[in-house]
Amino acid sequence: MFNDVDTIRPFDRLHGVPCRGHDSGDLMVLFDRTFLRPYRTCLRGGADEPLYEPAQGRDDVHTIWFTRDYFASALHEVAHWCVAGPARRQQRDYGYWYAPDGRTSDQQAEFERVEVKPQSLEWLFSEAAGWRFRPSADNLEAELGPSPAFCQAIVEQVHAYCRRGVNARAEAFLASLSAFYGTARDVRSLLSPERFAGDVVA
Repeated sequence: MFNDVDTIRPFDRLHGVPCRGHDSGDLMVLFDRTFLRPYRTCLRGGADEPLYEPAQGRDDVHTIWFTRDYFASALHEVAHWCVAGPARRQQRDYGYWYAPDGRTSDQQAEFERVEVKPQSLEWLFSEAAGWRFRPSADNLEAELGPSPAFCQAIVEQVHAYCRRGVNARAEAFLASLSAFYGTARDVRSLLSPERFAGDVVA
């Protein structure tokens, strides 16, 4: 599908300044260029539901599937992959049980607990890509939006990442995104608490 970052469409221009649009195909190129060789992992869209599929053999690759061509879904699924450790990355969907839409309040509280780090990384990735981040409760059927406590936990975790840094995979993806979208000189300048001074908007 994509073999090189040069296949990405040319810069658009806004007020005479080069800028990028937001196309999930670009994320696939950037991810594969960064991780396909060292981690045997690729990013692909077009799925009805997001899914992580580990490689089935030595000649296969691990695949992160995101929903359709949704830009935010791609960033979110990469965030989950960056959080998952080596053992988790050998299991389908990282070995987690997923309660579908329509969760009870107790199930929703557990969902929010495990989603703090992935959605915090997603916010960092969104900032690096010049994309607006919105926290997700992923529970439309129950009409439960993100709780104030969940949104605050995301803010606090993002600030912790700004102070302490992120792991090597997340840092590599942030570097690729910020270089491609022109949002920061480097990852250190991207991870500035001032960029994330406000509350997240649900």
